[in-house]
Amino acid sequence: MSADEASVDRLSLVLFSGSFDKVHYALAMAAAALASNRAATLFFTMGAARALLAGDAAGPGWRSLHATEDGVAPLAADAALTGKGVGGFEELLAACVALGATVMVCEMGLRALGLELAALRPDVPVAPGGLVSFLADASRHGAVVFV
Repeated sequence: MSADEASVDRLSLVLFSGSFDKVHYALAMAAAALASNRAATLFFTMGAARALLAGDAAGPGWRSLHATEDGVAPLAADAALTGKGVGGFEELLAACVALGATVMVCEMGLRALGLELAALRPDVPVAPGGLVSFLADASRHGAVVFV
């Protein structure tokens, strides 16, 4: 088997955790895969689905994610990261969208949270679906990562 045949052709990420740092890192992983010419799918479910909420005058929707493992609130964590030259949440999400990531949201996860598709960001093309849709999108030569 050649190196090309052994390489991963698609990164499929299940974003389950609702903590800011885990969702942020999943976005970084997807952006890195896309930048290195690998397809990437972000499947948001359960607490992580809040990352796709539309913002309002009080701030971005992802501010409703849980604090980091260190107990830092999402907005403060994002500011700390960008202050250190690390890509922020908005920058990474925009990069994923611009580089062609498939963004899915689990309909079961939305129902469990009492959310509707209409509550999600209009600037992120989100495909509603479920586990069957996600698995149909995943590649047998790809990697599936649960975050």
